[in-house]
Amino acid sequence: MKKMLALAVALFAIAPASRAEDEKTIAEIAVGNKDFSTLVAAAKAAGLVDALGAKGPMTVFAPTNAAFEKLGKETLDKVLADKELLTKILKAHIVEGAVMAADVVKLDGKEVNGFKIKIDGEKVMIGTATVTKADIKAKNGVVHVIDTVLVPTAK
Repeated sequence: MKKMLALAVALFAIAPASRAEDEKTIAEIAVGNKDFSTLVAAAKAAGLVDALGAKGPMTVFAPTNAAFEKLGKETLDKVLADKELLTKILKAHIVEGAVMAADVVKLDGKEVNGFKIKIDGEKVMIGTATVTKADIKAKNGVVHVIDTVLVPTAK
């Protein structure tokens, strides 16, 4: 009985947090998470914060601060200073519609925004980026956290 009560208390304690995330936009989730501060700064510089708060639904493959650090300071500074390039890079991370992890699995081998989806066991990749956390639900879509910034190739 004590174990069931403890489980019920634990489940009740986490349920409101899950609902609270569902009530936030993708922009609000990003702004409220210190691991996305570079993404937020980039979105502000590109004028895309409002787009991430738009009605949607949309899917955002969100690179962490560590993902941006992989670019190197010089490259990151160059990208942040070039609004057109920055906008192109950020838009490569956004897909129309709420694509949950179960749907991403069905895209194995297909291209999304010019990046090939690859499923290898439990590992899901888009281009060279690995999804490190999936299905963060927002009221206007879903966020999948990735470990590498998607940089579109010039055509």
